[in-house]
Amino acid sequence: MLEWAAAAVGRGARIVGVRALHDGQGPWLLRVDERGRLTEAVLRAPTPRIGPGMVATGAAALEVAERFGLPAPRLLGVDLLGEMSGVPATLESGLRGSSRWAAPPGIERLRAAGAVLARVHAISIAPRDALPVRLRPIAVDDFAADRRTGSMPTTTLLQAADEAVAAYGLPAGEQVFLHGDVWPGNLLWAGDEIAALIDWKTAGVGARGVDFSELRKQAAISFGPDAPAEVLQGYEQATATKAEHVAYWDAVAALNTPTELYDATATIRRDAFLRAALSSLREEGLA
Repeated sequence: MLEWAAAAVGRGARIVGVRALHDGQGPWLLRVDERGRLTEAVLRAPTPRIGPGMVATGAAALEVAERFGLPAPRLLGVDLLGEMSGVPATLESGLRGSSRWAAPPGIERLRAAGAVLARVHAISIAPRDALPVRLRPIAVDDFAADRRTGSMPTTTLLQAADEAVAAYGLPAGEQVFLHGDVWPGNLLWAGDEIAALIDWKTAGVGARGVDFSELRKQAAISFGPDAPAEVLQGYEQATATKAEHVAYWDAVAALNTPTELYDATATIRRDAFLRAALSSLREEGLA
């Protein structure tokens, strides 16, 4: 696989370093010697948490991103059948920047994060096998269904929100290109400018709210209750339109989380975000 990656970079390239980027697993950051010039690339292949379909989705998404000039990595090599690398694999350009955020982040950074989604959502494409319709963020997970089937415990709040979402029904609207997993760690910054959206393995096609409410939820969990409004303001300023069905998509995003998050503060913030969404749905008389 490393030999294939080196060849994909170019003749004479050598892999001189490999670092796992996720708990000892892929993707892997490769350090590449291109005839004396050191560069970086990211190698993606199946792992216990990433199947071949997700590798294919990431490749398809990056092809769309390059075609439309989105801030994203560029594909250097694709071998989805594993004919050359031995397993389904992609190689993408390494990018300079940082995914670290100040806590709390400035308003302008939150708004910029919302605004970059407007560029993604300006693209209208038809769904296909590698970029299917997405009805929720991180669509490979369905924690709401896990709670309904009893494989995960629930709470009164989560159950009430699940029932409200079902009563509301899937809103009609235009389907657009989606990143699918918009959280602060998937935004790469160069100073206060967004260098790239990374990690497109759950991309697809669907309603704008799948992305903007996921980012709102993640901002609420990471930075507190004031952050989601700034994300939405940045998004609406960039699109010059008012976002639709925000409370519904906020609830969908919050429901697609484990019942208990990684720490008590995160769970409390998720629940507060969800209560606000549920309250808005009730005010609309739709729950």
